Amino acid sequence: MFGLMQQEELLISGLIDFAEKNHGETEIISRRVEGDVHRSNWAQVAKRSRQIANALHAMDLEVGARIATIAWNGYRHLELYFGVSGTARVLHTINPRLHPDQLAWIVNHAEDQVLCFDLSFLPLVKAIHTHTPTVKHWIALCDEDQLPKDTGIEGLQCYESWIGQHTDHYEWPMFDENTASSLCYTSGTTGHPKGVLYSHRSTLLHAFGSALPDVMNMSARDSVLPVVPMFHVNAWGLPYSAAMVGAKLVFPGPALDGKSVYELIEQEKVTFAAGVPTVWQMLLSHMLPLKAQFSSLKRTVIGGSACPPAMIEAFKSEYNVEVLHAWGMTELSPLGTLCSLKNKHNLLSPEEQMKIRLKQGRSFFGVLLKILDDQGQPQRHDGKSYGDLYAKGSWVIKKYFKEKDSALIDGWFPTGDVATIDEDGYMQVVDRTKDVIKSGGEWISSIDIENIAVSHPHVAMAACIGIPDPKWDERPIVVVVKKPNTALSKEELLAFYEGKTAKWQIPDDVIFVDAIPIGATGKILKTKLREELIQPQH
Repeated sequence: MFGLMQQEELLISGLIDFAEKNHGETEIISRRVEGDVHRSNWAQVAKRSRQIANALHAMDLEVGARIATIAWNGYRHLELYFGVSGTARVLHTINPRLHPDQLAWIVNHAEDQVLCFDLSFLPLVKAIHTHTPTVKHWIALCDEDQLPKDTGIEGLQCYESWIGQHTDHYEWPMFDENTASSLCYTSGTTGHPKGVLYSHRSTLLHAFGSALPDVMNMSARDSVLPVVPMFHVNAWGLPYSAAMVGAKLVFPGPALDGKSVYELIEQEKVTFAAGVPTVWQMLLSHMLPLKAQFSSLKRTVIGGSACPPAMIEAFKSEYNVEVLHAWGMTELSPLGTLCSLKNKHNLLSPEEQMKIRLKQGRSFFGVLLKILDDQGQPQRHDGKSYGDLYAKGSWVIKKYFKEKDSALIDGWFPTGDVATIDEDGYMQVVDRTKDVIKSGGEWISSIDIENIAVSHPHVAMAACIGIPDPKWDERPIVVVVKKPNTALSKEELLAFYEGKTAKWQIPDDVIFVDAIPIGATGKILKTKLREELIQPQH
């Protein structure tokens, strides 16, 4: 027997329709590539999304055609989010921080037919356009008078002229909610990147889940600043959740330095922000010397890599901003866990609460997690037993784009992380499987080693890697960038570890460098560090 209820397809077009009808005047603020601040709202985004839909139809693109973007966070990019997917075509957001050869490979693998880009990425597009034969239409996200002449890109169009010649009258089509909606590629630190193809259903369920009170707690009362790029796993789904709840969106464009981000937060009364630790480090570095304060910011989600305890403490003690630790992956749309406290934790001391906040958090309805040992046996959820982390759920990958084989093992996705899960469901990443250091048969968490280093007042950034050792197989070393105008010796930093971790886990060496290599998604490139520091020893 089936229930006797209506069944509506979960489609992205439903989000923008809802936002227009119920939150049409709510602002969408964008700092543009041009340097000015553009003011729009959900009603205007909806109308222009429908113009995009008509413009795509005029191009005679088939259902499922891939439309690529190489763009910063802004209102035009947001319009493409809805205008492309709403027509049953696929939005393909591309990370511009990748090498041009890798970008061309991704465009060709996706078989993109249209590529829309911000003018600041024109040199990048010029470098790849002759190597991407599937792209038939090139669209610069700009006004007509800003379109450069003699770019060498045949048929290059201006976005405003492209959509401007079309009406905003459009009836969004109805189709199966399992239809593909957007495509993101993994960063591809080893081998070629892999495509993760999201559906309308998975995207909306992810938006529902991430907006929950125990997750990102988003509402129409929020002013949301996604510092996380829209080309990085769809800005963690924030554009979709914001439309779902009718929140104000504030886009930073290309200006991600501490001063610019702080000014935008204050000008637009941002209550909630999201980004990777490196961005927040720049923000804190700008604010601390000026003794600046936030007038509106209440919470921030930090993900992408483990957040140093010192950063969580600084946000809380200096600015009364709650830091919500998050964990996820491109393959998880991306959210898997978020660290919010339970009712029973309210009575704990700040020190005890901090121990919980340092974990990556609890999964929420829609995601299941488990940990297995090397023999594939389930490990206890006691906060101590660790193993390989697996995930399954309504917005977790099943198979990579164009791959024949399933990405799953017995129905579960292997995340590549090593983790613990405690009795309350709080997951803590011990390390990446490829980064964990095995010394004398025991595991050493490179994340723990890095967190201790970064808590030293003279350390700006740290990365821990394992180096070969004839007796112990591997031993940890820590690579450190010092804060400007500070003095710190190897002996001082190693002494700083005493009492904070077991003696056998203290690094064997400290290497001071001017900079640590950062990848396209803001994560430390440990593969490159290993190449630079280990290979010369052989």
